[in-house]
Amino acid sequence: MIPKLDWENLGFSYVRTNCHIQYIWRDGRWDEGKLVSEPFLSMHIAATSLHYGQAAFEGLKAFTCKDGEIRLFRPDMNGRRLGTTARRICMAEVPEAMFTDAVKRVVAANRDFVPPYGSGGSLYVRPLLIGTSAQIGIGPAQEYVFLVLVTPVGAYYKGGLKPVRAVVFDDYDRAAPHGTGHVKVAGNYAVSLEPHLLAHHRGFSVELYLDAKEHKYVEEFGTSNFIGITKDGRYVTPQSHSILPSITNDSLQQVARDLGMAVEVRPITFDELPDLAEIAACGTAVVITPVNEIVRGDRVVRVGPAEGCGPTLEKLYRHVTGIQVGEQPDTYGWCVKV
Repeated sequence: MIPKLDWENLGFSYVRTNCHIQYIWRDGRWDEGKLVSEPFLSMHIAATSLHYGQAAFEGLKAFTCKDGEIRLFRPDMNGRRLGTTARRICMAEVPEAMFTDAVKRVVAANRDFVPPYGSGGSLYVRPLLIGTSAQIGIGPAQEYVFLVLVTPVGAYYKGGLKPVRAVVFDDYDRAAPHGTGHVKVAGNYAVSLEPHLLAHHRGFSVELYLDAKEHKYVEEFGTSNFIGITKDGRYVTPQSHSILPSITNDSLQQVARDLGMAVEVRPITFDELPDLAEIAACGTAVVITPVNEIVRGDRVVRVGPAEGCGPTLEKLYRHVTGIQVGEQPDTYGWCVKV
C-alpha cells in the first residue's frame, strides 16, 4: 500500500498501515513472530491484561534522515525499560535483541508510511506486551502477546516550540466530578485521563503533578517529564522514583553535558519555579514543549518568553532532533538503521 497522506499536516492519531508484528509466548518461549495485516487482536475474556493489568507499552520513533535512510532513535533503551516493567508485573520478558529486531522488521514492512525528511513527521512505534491467557484467580498469565504497531504522526502539540500552559490540581477532589483525592500518574495513564480532560476543559494543555505526600516537590507533567533551566544555565530535572525514566530526558541530559551545561537530577520544590529561566515538558512525542505558565489555584507562575521558546531549550531541541534526522553527527551511536 502506498499512502496518500498530507505529510506536513499529520496529526497525532492512529493511521492504518500495512501491518503490525506479533509474537506469542507459551511453554516458556517466544515464537518467531509474524507480520499481521489486520489491526485486530482476538483475546480470551478472562485474559490477565483485562482483569489484572498485565499490560505494558513503549513509545519510540523512526525517522527518514537527511541521507534518505530510515533510522530508529535509541530502541535499545525502550527494550531495556520494557524488560524492567515486565519483571515488575511478572510478565514474560522480551529479550532486547528480539525487541530491536521486531521494531526493525515492522518499520521495514511499513517504510512507505515513514514521513519524508523535512516534513516534520515521523513514524511512531508502539510496542505492546500483554497477558492473554485466562486467569480468574490472581496470578500471572501463562501466555503473552508482544506486538509492535506503527503509525505516521506529526507533532503531539501543534505549533512546534510554541509554549503551552499547565495546571496543578490541589483541589482535584473538589474540581473533578469523580475525583477521590490527590491523583498522580503511577505506571498507568488511565488514572490521569480525568485530570487531563479537566485540564483541557479549563484551557490548559497539560497538568503538572506534585509529590503525593507533601504536595511540595515537582514530579512530572501528565504526558512528559519536567525539565528546567536555571538563570545561570543549569539543567535541572526532578529526582523521584514515582516518575517515568524518560529516554528523551536522558538524551537531553547527555547533550546538555556535552554542550558544557551542569546537569542536576534532584528534588525540585514548586516554590523554585519562579526562579527558573525556562521550563519544558520532554518526551518521545514532543522532545521538548516549552511551558511558559503554570497555574496552581490563585497562584500563576510565568517563566520564559511569552510567545516563543527560550534560547537554551531551543538549542537542546535542535541538537537532539538534528541527531534524529541526521542533521547532526550521532556521536553517541543512538540511531539504528532499518
